[in-house]
This record gives sequence, structure tokens and C-alpha cells, in this order.
Amino acid sequence: MLFSDFIIQIEDLTKIYSVGEIEVKALRGVSLRVEKGEFISIMGASGSGKSTLMNVLGCLDSPTSGVYLLDGKDVSKLAGGSLAKARNKQIGFVFQSFNLLPKLSAAANVELPMIYAGVGAKTRKRRTYAALAKVGLENRMNHKPNELSGGQKQRVAIARALVNDPSIILADEPTGNLDSKSGNEIMEIFRELNAEGATIVMVTHESSIARQTERILSFKDGRIENDSARPLQQIFGIRGVRP
Repeated sequence: MLFSDFIIQIEDLTKIYSVGEIEVKALRGVSLRVEKGEFISIMGASGSGKSTLMNVLGCLDSPTSGVYLLDGKDVSKLAGGSLAKARNKQIGFVFQSFNLLPKLSAAANVELPMIYAGVGAKTRKRRTYAALAKVGLENRMNHKPNELSGGQKQRVAIARALVNDPSIILADEPTGNLDSKSGNEIMEIFRELNAEGATIVMVTHESSIARQTERILSFKDGRIENDSARPLQQIFGIRGVRP
């Protein structure tokens, strides 16, 4: 049974790739529900299916079978422009490699999703400043990626993910290319966003990073092997209080 109060619902999801005459079963009947405001990490070995799941959740790939509802809407019934619009408006992406355009300033990179969404110039300027200020980079708006540190580049990527006020943020190894100090700073930003109500699903191979989230999904052989939710006091050390 599917319910409307979950931002993500997938039921018996499968994904099969054909490699020549060989079928590769990347997802094998995965079911998952994510409530609004959850902060979830996904862990698993290479080839476990976690990246395939993220691609499906981000509407970058379609499942072979099963149901995927995003904020109550059946993604399989969206096509062409409707799917692209839903992806741009409802999902904010943060990638390990930042995916910033090197010739554009931080502000111009953050503006891109709004340009695709048809947002007016005045609104784009206001939202861009607000998003960069939220991640502490309002003084680096005119800097290009090669003038920024790795941590600052990831902050720009997070700001870009926020500007269309998405329903969910999908982060694929967001600390993977960062030193531990920068990685912890990025996680602090994610925790602050989550405390403000953002729903975040993150892939990571670092257990120290995963432990900073409220729920950890462990993937193995295309299935969820373990789904563990932990009380906030275990994460932050303070009963029921977020940082």
C-alpha cells in the first residue's frame, strides 16, 4: 500500500542492465519509504546497487519494474518535458566531483537550475545570493571554480542544489574528494539544512560520515541488507537536540 505522506516511496523496484547477452540485476525488488525531513545515508560495496538506486531516485534512470512515487507522483507517468521539469524543480543534486562549469563564476553556476526553470533575472539574483550566503560564500560569488578550494566548490554545488527549493537533496559521495576538515564542514551544512526541514539522501562509503545521519541503509547485491534508524542523541550526544 502506498501513502501520500512519504516524499519517496518505491515498491518492489528492479533494474536490469543488458551487457551483451548477459543480464546484470542491479536492483532486486527494493522497497523503501522516506518521510519528509529525513536524513538518510546509503552504504555498500562497489556494485551493490546504491548508485543505481540514486540514479532512479534522481529520475536519471528508469526502473525495469516496480513503482516509484516522488512526493506522491508516479514518476513512470512523467515523460519528456514533464520529467525534466520535475527533476529540475523537485530534486537538488550534489556530486562528488562538484560538476561546476569551470568558465562560470560561483554565482553563474548557482543560477543555472533557475535559468532552466524559467525563473526571472531579478528573482535569480536574489535566490543566488541567499543560497551562497546560506553556505557561507556570499563573498566568493564572482570567483570561478579554479579560484576556490575543494570545500568551497562543494559549498557552491550545495547552493546550486538549493536554489529551486527542491523536495529532496540527493548527494552522491559529497565528501569523497575532500579532506576530513572540509568534509565535516560540508556535513555540518547538511545537518543545518536537515534541521530546517530538508530531506536528504546521501551515498557514502565513509562510516564516520554515515554515522552523522539519522538512518543508514546498507546495500548488498541489489537489495537493502539493513535499514537502521538511530535516535538523535546517539548522533549528536544531546537528547533530542540538533546542533
